[in-house]
Amino acid sequence: MNASTRSCIYDERQLQPVLERMAAGLVGLLADDEIVLVGIRRRGVPLAAMLAERLTARGVRLVLRLELVVKRYADDLSLLHPQTRLSEDAAPTAADLSGRTVLVVDDVLYRGHSLLRVVQHLVGRGAARVVSTVLVDRGVSLLPIHADVAGLRLDMPAGSIVEVHVPPYEADFSIELVRPGD
Repeated sequence: MNASTRSCIYDERQLQPVLERMAAGLVGLLADDEIVLVGIRRRGVPLAAMLAERLTARGVRLVLRLELVVKRYADDLSLLHPQTRLSEDAAPTAADLSGRTVLVVDDVLYRGHSLLRVVQHLVGRGAARVVSTVLVDRGVSLLPIHADVAGLRLDMPAGSIVEVHVPPYEADFSIELVRPGD
């Protein structure tokens, strides 16, 4: 079996305008609401922070930031859990979402299981509306779920892995394509 190959398909310079477009697209969806910003741990959290700067500069009122941990797939897309697992820290659990608009930020929308589980959780906590955004939509969701704003849609060959690198977890902000060996 040959080793996998990886290539950088977007670097930080190319991703900055993508974040700007995402923020611009979200402004219209968020209207005049007070927004609860939810980052999906790991890479969705720093992406949420990057978007928060751009959104507040455009007048969006972010009143609360939360983090959720959602796990179904490993980074190599191998199935970790048959059912999507979701957890959150104890302090934010007490946060009142009743009647609020919640903006969910994640790095990649793959099959849709994680985003569906997050929406169910937030609605169960009283969110009036959930808006979702992802940096990359793989375009292969198995469920009737979508991101309201996607920075990029990357239709990649079967078996390929899209890796989003985001500081502080990686040294650079980039997107790599990993192709399996023969």
